[in-house]
Amino acid sequence: MFQRVKQDIQAVKERDPAAVTTWSVLLNYPGLHAVWWHRQHNWLWRHGRKGIARWLSQVARFFTGIEIHPGATIGERFFIDHGMGVVIGETTIIGDDVTLYQGVTLGGTGKERGKRHPTLEDWVVVGVGAAVLGDITIGRGSRVGGGAVVVNDVPPNCTVVGIPGRVVVREGRKIDAIDLHHEDLPDPVVEMFRCMQRRIDRLEARLAGDEAVSAERGEPPFPARPVEPTDEASPSAEAELETGEGETCSY
Repeated sequence: MFQRVKQDIQAVKERDPAAVTTWSVLLNYPGLHAVWWHRQHNWLWRHGRKGIARWLSQVARFFTGIEIHPGATIGERFFIDHGMGVVIGETTIIGDDVTLYQGVTLGGTGKERGKRHPTLEDWVVVGVGAAVLGDITIGRGSRVGGGAVVVNDVPPNCTVVGIPGRVVVREGRKIDAIDLHHEDLPDPVVEMFRCMQRRIDRLEARLAGDEAVSAERGEPPFPARPVEPTDEASPSAEAELETGEGETCSY
């Protein structure tokens, strides 16, 4: 037991630069206190004392701000940094060396019974305010970004961000570029008018060329009567004539 406590304290020192002394860790880290309380509650839960286990877990929640259901399974060297607002559901399974930050929810998605909470494998890190929901698995060594909402399985060694959460890094390599320059978003109305202006410019240039050719031949610039469309004109040709040089507008 003492060896396990020593490992818990060492884990805090390794992951939080503010933890400079053992006494500081013992006195000032409610996440550590919540984990120690949970181990007692989990023992009672597994030995059929579910009522008292659940009540004691609420007492621990009152003092630490962290709610861990006594039925949750938690591995070694689990660290909750700051911890206020963390919620861990009944059927959650947490591996070794996992780190959670404040406001994290490991919750369910409905009223189904059985395994309804997530599984976090070893070395997983879940950022501030993230929610991991449902019977899903976060693979070994993966990281969940702050504020993400994860509802699908995550492979090992990945980084997940967004709502809903999506994998953006796998095995250290980006798989989807994220453009953070939100000031450069296109304006569809402006793009539509630009497209129309390009088409008008080409039509005017073509009309000017036809007028020049007609002047050289001594012919009137326009026919005396409209030219009836023939059956030989293909739809593709008409579309090309309409847009000019085959360009199509996306808006």
